[in-house]
Amino acid sequence: MTEETIKAYWQKFLSTLPADSTYRTRPYIAEGWGDSPEMADELGALIAQGTKTGTCSALWEWEAEGDPIPEVGLVTIVLEGKGEPLCIVETTEVSTRKYNEVDSDFARAEGEGDLSLAYWREAHRNFFSRVLPKIGKEFSEEMPLVCERFRMIYK
Repeated sequence: MTEETIKAYWQKFLSTLPADSTYRTRPYIAEGWGDSPEMADELGALIAQGTKTGTCSALWEWEAEGDPIPEVGLVTIVLEGKGEPLCIVETTEVSTRKYNEVDSDFARAEGEGDLSLAYWREAHRNFFSRVLPKIGKEFSEEMPLVCERFRMIYK
């Protein structure tokens, strides 16, 4: 991935918009999703296909990294595992809820596996059990999650 590739992708997106589009003055981020290139490939493909329209992360990770929690209107260039742009999404909803409060509707929006809440719980328990120890935390069914919904705005 190069910064030039990402900027060129952003410019290509902007070239499809009217001159007065608010996206022209909006900031954006570019990132792969998950904790490995393979996961970025898998999740990025689900997003680009339109299957994945939601995501979650541990609130503790945001706090540990000192990053602000995403807000409605956040624009993200979704990158695959090698850092190449796949599509652009815009955050449409952000909520904080406990792991054990995630419902089947949100699990389906995550777009993974068989789209069931049971699959979501197992996959996310495994993910958080793997990544949280890196910041000195352990998985808990009561742990706070930042849950986001988004829509694709460019592919």
